[in-house]
Amino acid sequence: MCGIVGYIGNEETCPILLDGLDRLSYRGYDSAGVAVLNEEGKLHISKTRGRLENLGHQLEQSPLYGHIGIGHTRWATHGEPNDVNAHPHFNNAGNIAVVHNGIIENHAQLRKQLTEQGCEFISQTDTEVVAHLLSTLYEGDMKQALLKATKLLKGSYALGVVCEQEADKLFCTRNESPLVVGHKDGKGYIASDIPAMLSHTRDVIFLNDMEVAVLSRGGIEIVNEAGEPAMHELYHVTWDLSNAEKSGYPHFMLKEIHEQPAALQKTFSPRNSADIHDHSWLPFTPEEAKALRKITIVACGTAYHAGIYGKYAIEKLARVPVEVDIASEYRYRSPMLGKNEVFIAISQSGETADTLAALREAKRQNAKALVICNVVGSTIAREAGDANTLFTYAGPEIAVASTKAYSTQVETLLMIALALADMRGTLGEDEIKALQAEIAALPKKAEKAVATEEELKTIAAEECRKGHVFFVGRGLDYALSMEAALKLKEVSYIFSEAYASGELKHGPIALLEDGRLVVTAVTQPDLLDKSLSNIKEIKARDAQVMAICSEDLKDQVAPEVDRLITIPGGDDIVSPLLAIIPLQLFAYCMAVARGCDVDKPRNLAKSVTVE
Repeated sequence: MCGIVGYIGNEETCPILLDGLDRLSYRGYDSAGVAVLNEEGKLHISKTRGRLENLGHQLEQSPLYGHIGIGHTRWATHGEPNDVNAHPHFNNAGNIAVVHNGIIENHAQLRKQLTEQGCEFISQTDTEVVAHLLSTLYEGDMKQALLKATKLLKGSYALGVVCEQEADKLFCTRNESPLVVGHKDGKGYIASDIPAMLSHTRDVIFLNDMEVAVLSRGGIEIVNEAGEPAMHELYHVTWDLSNAEKSGYPHFMLKEIHEQPAALQKTFSPRNSADIHDHSWLPFTPEEAKALRKITIVACGTAYHAGIYGKYAIEKLARVPVEVDIASEYRYRSPMLGKNEVFIAISQSGETADTLAALREAKRQNAKALVICNVVGSTIAREAGDANTLFTYAGPEIAVASTKAYSTQVETLLMIALALADMRGTLGEDEIKALQAEIAALPKKAEKAVATEEELKTIAAEECRKGHVFFVGRGLDYALSMEAALKLKEVSYIFSEAYASGELKHGPIALLEDGRLVVTAVTQPDLLDKSLSNIKEIKARDAQVMAICSEDLKDQVAPEVDRLITIPGGDDIVSPLLAIIPLQLFAYCMAVARGCDVDKPRNLAKSVTVE
């Protein structure tokens, strides 16, 4: 959530800050601002509610000049979105400015203490506490003030700080919220995500929790929470900035849907071997795999739905019990992880606060922990370690609504299920070869699934004014329906819900009426008769049915539904990876037809870095 940028160098700061904030705007925000130190070392701030364009217009009317500054796009957590609550925040003297991502959990206690010390607050935010706290702690050395502050602040934070007393330095620190720093040719940069600085440098450093970085024109000094020098290796970014641009597509979401064939190929290729028994990419020995008693998968949102698919796949192929938990609930229910159990955390960004907290709880219990993640260098990946992290290689995902990350997470879980099945001896060699061939064929089949876009545009034009849409399915198709319902509500704001088809008669069927749209996935041949029976129940209540089905099942499904979208046939455990594509396109087309801001849905942020 939110975006932080900072710059120190010899160029005008504001254009660099605005460009960086624009590249982070996909994360979601409701206000924006900058703080700049001018040539005389005086601090000036400009901030406003709304889009970055508003800030740009404000800076055109009242320019800020200087070579050191910080910028921020805010997603409201404490206090409504307005000019006063927008970042940066400052102390009463107006000589210290702070930008902040995260939540200061003890802000109320600190506010009370600081008020008693004479500090006057003007905003409703938790962030203003930091500015006043630093002011009371400052004794001529902001690095030391920040080190003291990190011991007093509770919660998650990434902080960028500038102050008049040290007008030749840019300061930052972090705890449980991402922050990267970089330096090149006498210029220093800080950002909450790599795209903000990628046009300036490809070599970055990921700060660890409680570290403080001091950037000057001469370089970067980093110290740990004890004030001792901290050594870091530079991480070289290999992907190009064009990967984070639209490349001619009207929206990032559509671009990323179209990128799924390539993403599926990139995720599979490093784990594909001529030797079908080569599972060296997975940190399990055959002995560990055979001894497995249970797997716990923990994730949020779209990644959680991928985990539901993983449960079906692993239990079916490898015959290991799997429990799937919502990360935000996991550590609050006193979870137990025992011997011969494995914990799997899934996160696109690798910064999801709840998932990170769950991973730390698993590590606290000395569990064998595995991570599925899309971002190299992310906090979750670093905490799990390279040996225990499976990267999905989907490439940068900019749209708030996840698409290609979901597909590659599901593909990775399927490969885990297949590898465990081989090591545990629950599948024969011919079955393993056949499934590997199915996964290898996914990219080509996915291209055909993407080609359903024009059909779905036509359907969306007719259905986009629906107030409610239901999604139903059986088995793996139910897991698929959960993700499809989430996509539609995220980007189109249509109320949508997913139900297991067999649960319709246990309550939800009461909501069916003339004209109600029900979307169903039918990809499981073993459950075809049951699925068709449920469709008949829906049609008997005069509701409309749109089905996504495999070509193999088309003849049986087509006579029973109002609209049919087909995908290439294949093994029933692989088909959901194809069926999700038209369902993503359906959500996208519905949102466009309704005039929604597809890439930046209201109230949502790409990386949920606070609990």
